[in-house]
Order: sequence, then C-alpha cells, then structure tokens
Amino acid sequence: MCRKSAFNLLLAAAVVTLAVGGCGQKQRVFSGKDLTGWTAYPANTLGIWLVKNGIIRCEGKPNGYIRTEQEYSNYHLHLEWRWVETPTNSGVLLHTTGPDTVWPNAIEAQLMNSNAGDIYLIGQGVSVAKFDMTIATDEKNTVKRVPKQLDSSENPAGEWNTYDIFCKNDSIKLFVNGFLQNEVTKASKTTGSICLQSEGSPIEFRNIYLEPLK
Repeated sequence: MCRKSAFNLLLAAAVVTLAVGGCGQKQRVFSGKDLTGWTAYPANTLGIWLVKNGIIRCEGKPNGYIRTEQEYSNYHLHLEWRWVETPTNSGVLLHTTGPDTVWPNAIEAQLMNSNAGDIYLIGQGVSVAKFDMTIATDEKNTVKRVPKQLDSSENPAGEWNTYDIFCKNDSIKLFVNGFLQNEVTKASKTTGSICLQSEGSPIEFRNIYLEPLK
C-alpha cells in the first residue's frame, strides 16, 4: 500500500468518527454475492452489472443505474470505487424518488473523474442550501451543480477510493478518501432509494454498507 493510501485510510477513520455523532449497527446493502435488493434501470441492462469476488462491476454503457429496492433516511453510507480502465463518469444518487428515468429525481454525490465530491441536483424542485444560499432546480428540470470544496482527493485509476456520505435530517456531507469535499443543508429531499450510476466506462464498487444515524 502506498503512503498516500495509508494516510487517506487513517484520515478517513478519523473524520468518519467525528462526523457520525453516534451510529447504529452496519447494514450491508450489497451482500458481496449478488444484487439481491437492487433493481436495474433500464430493466434490460442488468447484464452490464456483474458481481464477482465481492465486487460489483459496471460496464458503463448504456446510461442508467441500479437502485436499492428499499428507501433510506438518516444514514452514513460507505462505499469504495475504482476505475478499471479510462476514468469517465458515474455517481451515487441519494434520496431517489418518483418514476425510474435515466435522470431521476435525486441528489447526486458525483463520481465523475476529478470531480468526486461535487453535488448535483436532478429533477424539478430539488434544492439545498450552501453557505446560506439556496440552490434549486426549476420547472425545466435543469441540473444544478454544487462544487466540491477542495482540489480532487481521488486516487489514480486502478486504485480504490472511499466515499463516506452522511445524510442526517436535511443535511448531507461528502468525504472522499477522508477529505470533507462538500456539505449542504436544507435539502428538499431527505429520504429515498440509493442508486449507483452507469455513465461512461467500466467502474467497480465494493464494501457498500449503511450505518443508521441517531
């Protein structure tokens, strides 16, 4: 393990402990064996999501996602991801509700290469507050970006990264490899499904679990 990766793991453990403020028992939303509890959109794209050796591999095309069949609120979501080939685009959709579409009503924790930690608002009427300024989509379903706070804290393609996402009441915090990259409040959405996106090139995910927040 390189020095940077070791440092990031230690830092992640420290900031996660500080951010939780009390948590419950871990709940694995990915068994490591199959995609039980998840559904694919479009429905005929389940074949681009493969599970092997505790890892979910997504081929990246066509655009879509897998979505948890259960809805969640007030949680710490932990997951790890890495780019298999050329890094492109993906994301973790939070508080997803409404009909399944390529761009569902959700708040996205961005995974685009070099932009992990950005927040995107997707769908009509989705809003958050950043530094007491309200950012919202409109009736045209315009996607709105809330930029991350620091330079990229991602590891190079081929190396694993950690995402620790804290959704508590109407606040959201995003840690990438232990670095706090974004924090918003007054989110208009506080509950819903969690989605992993297919949006570009092969990407892998592992160690996906939730911890309820008190």
